[in-house]
Amino acid sequence: MGAGHGHGHAGARHRWRLAVAFCLVGAFFFVELGYGLVSGSLALLSDAGHMAADVVTLGAALVATRIAARPDTTGRRSYGSYRAEVFASLLAVMMMLGVAVYVVIEAIGRIGARAEVASGPMLVVGSIGLAVNLAALAILRAGAGESLNVRGAYLEVMADTAGSVGVIAAGALVAATGQALWDTLVALVIGAFVAVRAVSLGRQVFAVLGQHVPEGMDPAAVAADLAAIDGVSDVHDLHLWTLTSGMHVATAHLVTVDPHDNHAVLDRARDLLLRHHGVAHATLQVEPADHRGCDELGW
Repeated sequence: MGAGHGHGHAGARHRWRLAVAFCLVGAFFFVELGYGLVSGSLALLSDAGHMAADVVTLGAALVATRIAARPDTTGRRSYGSYRAEVFASLLAVMMMLGVAVYVVIEAIGRIGARAEVASGPMLVVGSIGLAVNLAALAILRAGAGESLNVRGAYLEVMADTAGSVGVIAAGALVAATGQALWDTLVALVIGAFVAVRAVSLGRQVFAVLGQHVPEGMDPAAVAADLAAIDGVSDVHDLHLWTLTSGMHVATAHLVTVDPHDNHAVLDRARDLLLRHHGVAHATLQVEPADHRGCDELGW
């Protein structure tokens, strides 16, 4: 058996980004909620709901990165607790969808009803919220491409940024026309935008939980590269999946031409997987050409 072991994971490297964003968003949430209740603006309240989702999501992401880095003392978690970050991303999806559904229901309930909306607080709080969200986005952006956990937080804050723009637009339209209907329409647009983002992130989360082949990786190409290694005559039972962001895993059976070359074959295969396919943890079974039994597996 041969194994290549990864060192660290993407979420842990970007924990400080999550912490700073959590403080920024958490501090502003209470401001926006208070002004949303005072002004009667559904757009402002919907954005406050997004902020609440952000606070929960960022907090869960922070906790998840801490849990993921914790060593296993039970002996029961052979892969550690790295999947905690993926579950935190799933929580982000659920929070985003929940807020989107709430906003749509509230907006539909307001259609045809007379509502008084104060545009002044909407413009002021929307502008402050936009500045806070842009700062959080700038902090999270560098980690969003590496960590699914950070990406979930990044998309949450991006949705909030769009929400802040919507609040400003709704405030301006209400002030210009005197029609509170604009507030409702903008809230619906914000809800739809958040739902689309949630579905996109959800697909990535379920791809990881379903142990799909990592995005951008071709299993046929990986098998061909392994088969082309000097000393390998066949490759079978190849499996590729993602444990958590930045940690790809592979298992495979390699049939060797010369049993005395097993150590060299393992070293070449491990190096190939790491350098050419980004797989840091590989478990490889080396078999002689006359070995039988793998074809007897029922799954």
